[in-house]
Amino acid sequence: MLLDHTRATLVEVLLGFGIALVAGLAAGIAIDGSRIVERAIYPLLIASQTIPMVVLAPLFLIWFGYGLFPKVLITALVAFFPLAVNTVDGLRSTDREILSLLRSMGASGWERFRLAKVPSALPSIFSGARLAVTFSVIGAVFGELVGAREGLGYLMSRSAAQFETSRVFAAIFILALMGMGLFVLV
Repeated sequence: MLLDHTRATLVEVLLGFGIALVAGLAAGIAIDGSRIVERAIYPLLIASQTIPMVVLAPLFLIWFGYGLFPKVLITALVAFFPLAVNTVDGLRSTDREILSLLRSMGASGWERFRLAKVPSALPSIFSGARLAVTFSVIGAVFGELVGAREGLGYLMSRSAAQFETSRVFAAIFILALMGMGLFVLV
């Protein structure tokens, strides 16, 4: 039983994290590359963190049903913020002298991005990814607590209602292992 529920949660975590990774990197690159995009998106990105996922989860359930999609979406939203912000910070931490040197040597914008900005940003991006993958586990559990038929969050909710304390602790232990394992993998 624990293995089946773990598999369901892990699928939600990996799909949500994958979506957040792509979207977070794209948003970070867009924000760094354009002042107009920065002014339009960055304040919304920061403001989005003031909305608790506990409030959004029931709305997603109403809008998208009980399937996999709302849980993956919640997971992606939870993981998106650290990826986007760390990508922006990493890209902006590029040494200006290196960028000036590349510019003076005739490097195009793409070459400056590829040769200077990306290598400079990688530590920040991986730091954001490590945070995001652990947040993904939390996001998946939020989604499962609200409306699911499988997953460790669902199992914990059902087990707590049946006073199966040992099963709740087993699910918590598996979630902790999952979070630590994914953190190490990143």
